Amino acid sequence: MVRSAVSGRSSSDDLIRAVDLALSGQWEDAHKIAQGHEGDATADWLHAVLHKIEGDADNSRYWYRRVAHEYEDYEDPKAELAAIRSSFTG
Repeated sequence: MVRSAVSGRSSSDDLIRAVDLALSGQWEDAHKIAQGHEGDATADWLHAVLHKIEGDADNSRYWYRRVAHEYEDYEDPKAELAAIRSSFTG
């Protein structure tokens, strides 16, 4: 299990928290967490969704190119965030 140097929590705990923050409208806080885990496939997927929510399609598509998902896979970003969360919790 990889632990975050900043929080001491596992990266999956950090990313679940980021999803929850995004779902509650705290985009900036969620974005900071995603940035802190750059290179992790799920963090990069989350990063893509966050930029989709922000309305920055070009930046969002950049992050989608780094993962096994596409911009068009989900119409509703909240549903996509739920899918990211369920990838950790089953």
